[in-house]
Amino acid sequence: MKKLYGVTTAMVTPFDENGSVNLEKVAQLTEFLIGKGVHCLYPLGTTGEMIKLTIEERKAIAETVVKTANKRVTVYIHVGDVHVENILELAWHAHEIGADGIGVVTPIYFGVNEREMENFYVRIANSLPENFPIYLYSIPQCASNELGIEVTRKIVAQCKNIIGIKFSYPDFTLTSQYLNVNNDNFDVVFGPDHLFLPALALGCTGTVSGVSGVYPEPFVAIYNAYQEGDIEKARKYQKIATKYCDVLKNGSNMSYFKEALKIRGLDAGVMKKPHLDIELDEIEKLKAALQDLDKELSVNS
Repeated sequence: MKKLYGVTTAMVTPFDENGSVNLEKVAQLTEFLIGKGVHCLYPLGTTGEMIKLTIEERKAIAETVVKTANKRVTVYIHVGDVHVENILELAWHAHEIGADGIGVVTPIYFGVNEREMENFYVRIANSLPENFPIYLYSIPQCASNELGIEVTRKIVAQCKNIIGIKFSYPDFTLTSQYLNVNNDNFDVVFGPDHLFLPALALGCTGTVSGVSGVYPEPFVAIYNAYQEGDIEKARKYQKIATKYCDVLKNGSNMSYFKEALKIRGLDAGVMKKPHLDIELDEIEKLKAALQDLDKELSVNS
């Protein structure tokens, strides 16, 4: 059973001008990220604009990433959706195509109580083999629902295949509580990119990072330095990574990610409507800011 660890990259989804998914660019992005040394891939999450995709598009992207990765890195498919029936279908599809596991965001938009949250995850977990791992996914600022510590304990106690949580909110108190859900058998991967190093120090096994989908290098350097016990080096790269987070707007607008990838020479396509690509003057500002940061990264590498 492979777990998420280190730099787990939340991938963008490349779209053509007509709004269709470009699978060739998905494969190119997968190769780019593996070549830069990321440890795991996490397509079809928030960064991947999953809510805008059809079930068939999501299946095609999952198949492309799994096939292209070809077991060189761990691949978890995010399968969260508004409809539970779609989640069950996507989860089983991920298992069938050879993904290493899945992530499932909490119910979204409509509020749920703890009994409903518990039923939601237990139903999904019970629909899959016990040896197929699942990560809970809490991003309350987007989903409108948070995974409280008590309901998380109840869910994990009933589901052997729920082995961790992707927590995408900068709350270290709740993070520390998640780390104690089930002794050492429940992992936490932390979402806020700018807090990767302190999250590692707290006990998280890694980050699920959108910014690493554009600039994997400083994040991989943070993790490697931390593993080697070189905290000063890790701090140095965290400062650089945080600057990239700021320039790329911390994933609040995925167009910054896609335009930055184009600047790096990798066409990641356009935004899918209703969201629009950033305008030319903003692209020029982005290019200038990245040029300065790239020099800083190069000098310190």
